[in-house]
Amino acid sequence: MSTSTEFGNLPLPKGIRSRFVKNNNGLNMHVLEAGFQQKGRPCVLLLHGFPELAYSWRKVMPQLADAGYHVVAPDQRGYGRTTGWNADYDGDLKPFGSLNLVRDIVGLLSAMGYRSVDAVFGHDAGSLVAAWCALIRPDIFQSVAMMSAPFAGVPSMPYDTADGNEGAPATSPDIHEEMVALSPPRKHYQWYYSTREANGDMVDCKQGIHDFIRGYYHHKSADWKLNKPFPLKSWTAGELAKMPTYYIMHRDSNMAETAAEEMPSAAEIAACTWLPDDELRVYSEEYSRNGFQGGLQWYRCGTSGLNGHELSLFSGRTIDVPSCFIAGKSDWGIYQKPGSIEAMQRTACTRMQACHLVDGAGHWVQQEQPDQVSQLLLEFLDNRE
Repeated sequence: MSTSTEFGNLPLPKGIRSRFVKNNNGLNMHVLEAGFQQKGRPCVLLLHGFPELAYSWRKVMPQLADAGYHVVAPDQRGYGRTTGWNADYDGDLKPFGSLNLVRDIVGLLSAMGYRSVDAVFGHDAGSLVAAWCALIRPDIFQSVAMMSAPFAGVPSMPYDTADGNEGAPATSPDIHEEMVALSPPRKHYQWYYSTREANGDMVDCKQGIHDFIRGYYHHKSADWKLNKPFPLKSWTAGELAKMPTYYIMHRDSNMAETAAEEMPSAAEIAACTWLPDDELRVYSEEYSRNGFQGGLQWYRCGTSGLNGHELSLFSGRTIDVPSCFIAGKSDWGIYQKPGSIEAMQRTACTRMQACHLVDGAGHWVQQEQPDQVSQLLLEFLDNRE
């Protein structure tokens, strides 16, 4: 049932409640909970991605709660009903860096009375936050499931350079210049998302935010039949351009225009049982109120080099708690960074239990196929080694 807040009601499944928790790191975090009725249950934490919300886990939470868990899903920094953040484009980016996002989650758990959780599950950008939680604080996060975005490992720090052994600096082609030289010219979505214009392009788009999100979700789902991903050979413009335009955009188009080109028909929308219009409206209302800049700040932390610099502190470390990976079989996110899914299984995670690609799902795997995802997560929890 829905819970009234100052923001209005959320259409939540039975057994899920909405509340706010001060997270010991400056945020008043909006969290959804299931399995909260009985104290002392083991906790699992669910972290959403972009452009999503805690609400993205609504179909999975009851099934995890029915298995005996206290299930917690927050709106992360920059998103939804969580407050205490400032997404001014000219403001400080550091609060949106990966280290502080981990601090947000550790602070939330402390506020809720948990010194450890059985697992942290993350999707999309939340997958990487979950990975960093497990790597930095394995004492708290006892296992991790990453979804849709593989974790390739920790940025390396230059080694053995004191006596002039660094050699010639590594050089690589400018991927952005290469993309502009393609026919037609292209650009990478993460660098587009890092521009000053990106938020306004989406907030003020011609089709309106509701239809923009509908088109964007459709384009990246299994409903868009051209989503047939395969491994790419290298981080080169020619290879990356094999991906759809939601990742490698046309140079002269913004993301709202890109989504509009693939807007589903009225019949396709009516047939979309995994995201009916009343549920989509939760997203469009939240993003109409907040805009997208809070989430876009996360991308800027990556493209600016801030995350790489801060996270190289952990150079040489691996994820050593039990881990697994889940994604939709029609999700290009698996391969958008060539070699990442292989590195995750080979070196980044020392106790990788399984890697599952789910039929009938694209990027929004826990919404498109919630029963399969719930089953896989419960099997992982039951069989961790």
